[in-house]
Amino acid sequence: MGQKSAKSNSKNRATAVIWGSAVGLFALCIPLTAVAKSGPILPILVMLGASSGTAAVWLTPGQRRREETLALKALEDRVMNLETIYTSLPDFEQPPQLLNKDRY
Repeated sequence: MGQKSAKSNSKNRATAVIWGSAVGLFALCIPLTAVAKSGPILPILVMLGASSGTAAVWLTPGQRRREETLALKALEDRVMNLETIYTSLPDFEQPPQLLNKDRY
């Protein structure tokens, strides 16, 4: 089972979107900070928002764990079905014989 490439990994894509948006917000913060004379509050808030968003993306369980859980559940269901079929079969005291030795 191969590793997904970095471009197709959903966590990498989400991180790129978060930080791409953060860069755009930083570009907006430069003129707003100069006009509002608020100091570094807006850029710090942008940095905290992007950091917390990135942490949330990387700390959540991935799709792979859900797929493994579903695969395990499917295997358990199959085993239960096989056990049901096996217990419903009639019991044989002797194994069936393919050739009857009395005939020859």
